[in-house]
Amino acid sequence: EVQLVESGGGLVQAGGSLRLSCAASGFIFDDYVIGWFRQAPGKEREGVSYISSSDGSTYYAGAVMGRFTISSDNGKNTVYLQMNSVKPEDTAVYYCAAQPEHKILWAGGIGSLTAPDFGSWGRGTQVTVSP
Repeated sequence: EVQLVESGGGLVQAGGSLRLSCAASGFIFDDYVIGWFRQAPGKEREGVSYISSSDGSTYYAGAVMGRFTISSDNGKNTVYLQMNSVKPEDTAVYYCAAQPEHKILWAGGIGSLTAPDFGSWGRGTQVTVSP
């Protein structure tokens, strides 16, 4: 059974940093795309950053480009999201999601993926950025 557990959320002041972790179990880590999504109150869930555990390719949403960094430790089956220079608009519940690469109907590169492309989800971790 695929399990994803997020951690590292909390309250941080604008301009500060936070590192989220996604601990994965129940699958072979080196054949998956792992993604971070976020959902703010009253807004749709949006993709923040993705990483391919097979070749390390990454995607960043424009709103976080240059501030967030995604990384993967395949030995620990864990994906991280380093969040720097956070802004109040980064406030949201952050979710980790995973999908086997061979089960993805690729319409383009890793940046073409959206939430429906991911079949396994964690429960989320709250990130709140104060002004």
